[in-house]
Parts: sequence; structure tokens; C-alpha cells
Amino acid sequence: MKLKVHEAGGGDRTAVLIHGVMASAGTWCRVAPLLAARGYRVLMPDLRGHGESAHAAEYSPELFAADLVESLPTGADVAIGHSLGALSLSLAAADLRPTKAVYSDPAWRIGGEPGADHDGFAAFTKRATAEQLRKMCPKWADEDIAAELDGYARWDVRAAGWLREAIDLVPDRPVVPSLVQAAGDRRLVPDDLAAGLRAKGFTVTRVEGTGHCVHRDDLGGFMASLEGWI
Repeated sequence: MKLKVHEAGGGDRTAVLIHGVMASAGTWCRVAPLLAARGYRVLMPDLRGHGESAHAAEYSPELFAADLVESLPTGADVAIGHSLGALSLSLAAADLRPTKAVYSDPAWRIGGEPGADHDGFAAFTKRATAEQLRKMCPKWADEDIAAELDGYARWDVRAAGWLREAIDLVPDRPVVPSLVQAAGDRRLVPDDLAAGLRAKGFTVTRVEGTGHCVHRDDLGGFMASLEGWI
């Protein structure tokens, strides 16, 4: 699928930012201007079933990745993916060949949690209010709250159906120089996984005090952890 790709900045270098499930390119509303100010042309796709990209009959990590290959240029100076975006980027990296890749709290081992109410949370996204989000995510800026609500309104709730099955798609090795940016919340990147990734050749840093959305919980910490990568 050809995805809607949003752009910011007009620099000589290219940065790709890939959002997570339920979100859209709007999740990068505070990150993109900072990269543009550093001389990047910033490309931000909406994954299938999200934002301004089309809804689809099927969804899977492999399809999300194939869409990225179809829609993005090869050889970006840096590609950054968050959560599902990080998983999709890792599956597409061999084809996209960015100079550097950053996986922000990647969803490499996820899904199949006993008792997880996927349908209930999907329904919640369609009626969520700004006040509810502020209680859930007290560190987020107003822009992040607004962008999340916009993502909730647009996403196809079927796009998370694959989460009902447990997956383990931890890469065997980095295909390009790769940073794993782990959240302070260790659910997706526990310490043992971080150690295993380092042994495979990944650089791993942890931004303590953050939840899953590192770039929204601590924008300064997110950017600081990217020094040397952007």
C-alpha cells in the first residue's frame, strides 16, 4: 500500500519517523520541528489503517513493513520507529537501508496477554476525552494530547487485531548501525532483553522515568539519547 507521508523541514539530510499503533504521524508533532531545525527533511508516514492512510482488509507486522518499503525512499540518514513503528522498521530495514536506525521502545515481544481487553480499549479510543488522556499521561504536552485524540479518531480498530497472538520478532542482528531506546517502563524492553540486544550488536540506552512513549513523556531525554545518532 502507498501510505500518506507527511513532511517537515527542507534540509539536506533525511529523517524518517514511524509512529506506533493507534497513533499517526501527529505523534511526532514536537519531535519533527527539532529535527528540521537540525537540517533534516523529515518524512512521517501514516501506517495502513492510521491517520490519512487507507484502511485495509488485512493487518500484520509484515504488511506494515512492506508498506514502508513501498512508500519511503531508501538510504535515509536516520530512521526512527516507535513501538509498532519500530517493529515495522526492523522488518523493513534491509530494504530501506537507512544509514542509522533507532528503535524506540520496540514492540518486538508483544501480544497474547491473558485477559487483555483489546476490544474494550479499542472502543475506549473512540470516545476518549482530553481529560481522560491527561489523567493517563500526565507528562504529555497539550499538543501530544490533541495528536493522540486525532489518531484515535482516525485509526481502524482492526489494525490491532494481530496483537491477540503472541509474537517474538526480536531481530537476530542489526542490519545497519542501530540504537534501541528503551523506556524506563521495562515491560517491552526488560533488562534481560536489553542485555541480549547488546550481545547481538545493538547499542541500547534507557531513558529512565518514562513510559512507553518516551518522546512524549520526556522530550528532552528522548532527544539527548539520540546524540550521536542524529
